[in-house]
Amino acid sequence: MFGRIMIAAGFALAGPAVLVSSSSLSSAAQAGQGAVAAPREPTRVPVFSATIVARYPHDRIAFTEGLLWHDGALYESTGQERQSDVRRVSLKDGKILAKARIDPAQFGEGLALWKDQLVSLTWHDGIAHRWDVRTLKPKGQNRYTGEGWGLTSDGVSLLQSDGSSDIIVRDPLTLAERKRVAVTIDGRPLRDINELEYVQGALLANVWHTGFLVRIDPATGKVGAVIDLRPIVAEIAATDREAVLNGIAWDAKADRLFVTGKYWPTLFEIKIAATPQ
Repeated sequence: MFGRIMIAAGFALAGPAVLVSSSSLSSAAQAGQGAVAAPREPTRVPVFSATIVARYPHDRIAFTEGLLWHDGALYESTGQERQSDVRRVSLKDGKILAKARIDPAQFGEGLALWKDQLVSLTWHDGIAHRWDVRTLKPKGQNRYTGEGWGLTSDGVSLLQSDGSSDIIVRDPLTLAERKRVAVTIDGRPLRDINELEYVQGALLANVWHTGFLVRIDPATGKVGAVIDLRPIVAEIAATDREAVLNGIAWDAKADRLFVTGKYWPTLFEIKIAATPQ
């Protein structure tokens, strides 16, 4: 089974959980997450490691929900009521260059770029805010149904997660739902898909409360690979259970990938291994 590993723990699988078959991944399961039920055939997907290319300062009080790279800067959306905002951030020193506050009664969530605007979700309010990408001034709102989690764009549509095992494809102008794509590992639904980033034709996604990213085929929803970032999570050594890995940004021009987490003091530039473990 060279180049492959059985994986289940730490992933919130819809329905009865898969039997944990790999001790090297079982530590990813946290209390209340990835509980093991009756034995079933383990999931087997390629697992890739990642190396750290560089470390950058990150606002340790930012409850990171969305992250993206545009025109030489990071854009980030943060959560928590009375604390949520959308901001432009300097990569070099982590300083906030500009900020737009979200209604204090709302909990900010995922962030995506559409043409000259940023679109940011809210968790329970069903409101998507639009911001001018240059000034961060508000440019209007859209309504949508369900919870807002992660958001990204493939250049044609907005792709959203809502905590379920679905990716919701939305009209970028109205946010009307076009279709849903079920995310699966070996044919089994994988829920708790969180922050999203569209990278070279695939979706990279955080799986909430785990140290893993998954690479998803946006057409089929199939998970084709897992990226193991547990060593990065271990370096942060967070004591807050909600200080999880969350935040993926890709600099397409320079082919650079960045990750961070909620309340993390560090943003990491990483390189994913060319071959699986």
